[in-house]
Amino acid sequence: MIMLSIAFILGLILCLLFGVPYIDFLQKRTIGQYVLDLAPEAHKKKQGTPTTGGIFIVGAIVLASVIVLALDQRLNAFGFIILITLFFYTLAGFQDDYLKIKGKENQGLTPRGKLIRQIVIAFLPAIFIPLCGEQFTRISFGYHYIDLMWLYPFFAVFIIIGASNAFNLTDGLDGLASSCGVPSFLACAFVAGINGYMEVAIIAAATAGALVGFLKYNKPKAQVFMGDTGSLALGGLLGTLAVMGKFELLLVIIALMFIIETLSVIIQVTSFKLTGKRVFKMAPIHHHFELLGWSEKRIVVTFAICSTIFSLIAVILAYLYFRGLI
Repeated sequence: MIMLSIAFILGLILCLLFGVPYIDFLQKRTIGQYVLDLAPEAHKKKQGTPTTGGIFIVGAIVLASVIVLALDQRLNAFGFIILITLFFYTLAGFQDDYLKIKGKENQGLTPRGKLIRQIVIAFLPAIFIPLCGEQFTRISFGYHYIDLMWLYPFFAVFIIIGASNAFNLTDGLDGLASSCGVPSFLACAFVAGINGYMEVAIIAAATAGALVGFLKYNKPKAQVFMGDTGSLALGGLLGTLAVMGKFELLLVIIALMFIIETLSVIIQVTSFKLTGKRVFKMAPIHHHFELLGWSEKRIVVTFAICSTIFSLIAVILAYLYFRGLI
């Protein structure tokens, strides 16, 4: 628990420290966000806000994690696989942001190009896990389990890609993805700690701390956006932590707010293609509430509270299972 606290505080401090010079660098070079024409009218004023803030979030996470893992004598292949996966997802997100900035529009990588990169990167932890032993290919249901064996890497890739895209879709309002991400990563830290995967717990705690630090710069009115550099990477990290920490099913509860955002898009697209009608005023669902007249702050606070509740439920379930009570 002490190491988790140190990781959290270190991630927070480093993110705060890295943020100032990086935002100054972006502002001097006018590296800003381009807003889609389809976005709500209120978003037009966000045009030009510095983006790619995920760079200093990830920098804080990696440095804090390496320091604490080294202090706890846990700087091993397990931790390195997670951090390397995070690094490559950051590169993929940065490439997407770079193309948007270079083209001066909100069109970066093609959906296919982005998906291919996500799949290739996700296979790194997905293949590593089965190599650790046959018990790592099992999906637990209380005291029962299913051994997926050679199918497990595909299952893991699905989880990681799904989490990456879900986090990316949620990053649509100032502070929204960060606020929902803090309780989610804290839950990952506690659940992984309960399961005995301290490398996973330390990295998750450092991530939660870094996101709290990032909120200083990303809360309304945002000084910087994390961009796909941050959202793709943090979502990929969320899925990777669940795979490496063996709490794949609990991730459904931990990340339920992100899943709801994703489902709203799926429902909207499916409904429009089949019936020509829209279920929501706009998807993802945070835009629906925005067009209903909710303030940005109200949406962010409400979604963050829901994410906190879901995360607490997941931690309680993990604790009860570990105690043999369920």
